[in-house]
Amino acid sequence: MSRAKRVGIVVGLIVLVLFALIGVLSLTRGTPVSRVIAEGDGKGPPPIGDSLFAHSIELYTGIALEPGNQVEMVLNGSVYPRLYADLSTARHTITMQMYYSLPGAVADSVKAHLIERARAGVRVLLLLDAFGSQHLVGGWTDSLKQAGVEVALLRKLHWYSLHSATDRSHVRVVVVDGRVAYTGGFGLADYWLGDGRRKDQWREGNVRFEGPSVMYLQAAFASGWAESTGELITGDLFFPRETFRVAEGGMTAGVLFAVPTTGSTPAERFIALTIAGARKRLWIANSYFVPDDDFRRGMIRAAKRGVDVRVLTVGPETDVKTTWYAGRAHYEELLRGGVKVYEYQPTMMHAKTIVADGTWGTIGSMNFDNRSMAFNNESNLVVLDPQFGAAMEAAFLEDLRYAKEIRLDEFRQRGRWERIMETGAVLLSRIL
Repeated sequence: MSRAKRVGIVVGLIVLVLFALIGVLSLTRGTPVSRVIAEGDGKGPPPIGDSLFAHSIELYTGIALEPGNQVEMVLNGSVYPRLYADLSTARHTITMQMYYSLPGAVADSVKAHLIERARAGVRVLLLLDAFGSQHLVGGWTDSLKQAGVEVALLRKLHWYSLHSATDRSHVRVVVVDGRVAYTGGFGLADYWLGDGRRKDQWREGNVRFEGPSVMYLQAAFASGWAESTGELITGDLFFPRETFRVAEGGMTAGVLFAVPTTGSTPAERFIALTIAGARKRLWIANSYFVPDDDFRRGMIRAAKRGVDVRVLTVGPETDVKTTWYAGRAHYEELLRGGVKVYEYQPTMMHAKTIVADGTWGTIGSMNFDNRSMAFNNESNLVVLDPQFGAAMEAAFLEDLRYAKEIRLDEFRQRGRWERIMETGAVLLSRIL
């Protein structure tokens, strides 16, 4: 072999190693905010009751907090009757984006409603994640297309897009006539039916709302639709002017449409500001709870300044054991720091909610892990309202009746196999 060939091989190997390293670093990137600091009055970051807190949220996350919204929680399987009723009233447009879908009664019911409205002349746009809904495409989507429903798949997997295969859109959107909207953690699968208290009937958190915030969720859908089809929808049909008008009364709310970026992300800044702003209570319910070092330190600092910090997450009925073990690897640190941890027992707990100081709450698709903070598109409704905050706290306390509190002394006695699984799982926590 000639010297030139040997040099070429060496150079080629170096290039391959560099590309591999770049790929690994890209797939495992995290978020950089380690602490929220405040300069000026010496009182620390603005508390949730301070108007500067709301302004900071708007500036750092892109959320537009506006009054005049009507918001209600629609938990577990109760979301579907409300959703079907609203779909049946559509006169102009339906836009729907779903991440996870499976064949079954829910998928068939949604299909029937969309077909009926499309045949009645309503323009129906359905956007499905190509990965999360891969088991539903085919005959199910073909019948929708034949009825006039416009169907698109988001982020199809190709050999040339493998470098971004982990960047998913975890968004949930339903908007009817630009006037009523839904988001949360639900999808098109039958385990979202039921009351969330029995095995195979998932515990879920969703929200239905009307008012100005609907337009921001519609814009989140429009972003995905443009990415998938090249069409950027606008105009009165999808964004009716009357929805922008702020009605008297109602709740102050906005939509967090979290989009991944290099470095600090809106999702990360939202969580960091919320933790720093809590002064009385910080109650987190999340199915995939794998907080990084900085978020754990933030929660512990909150607990040490007197905040009642509680975390409700999945128990043994989880659908992803690896994530459960990765989260459990940090329980001892959190418990020592004064954070209370509970595991939901009856079934899979899939809700993603935060309520702080009884006035600041969020419900949506965003998990408390690196994937949601750094990689996924996510959709959450955020509400600044004591009435809604009280309802969220009541739901959280009701869930605790079905949960097991993790006690430090008892947890330390877990077996060697569990510790091994936790150690292995936590090594993968950046990509779970």
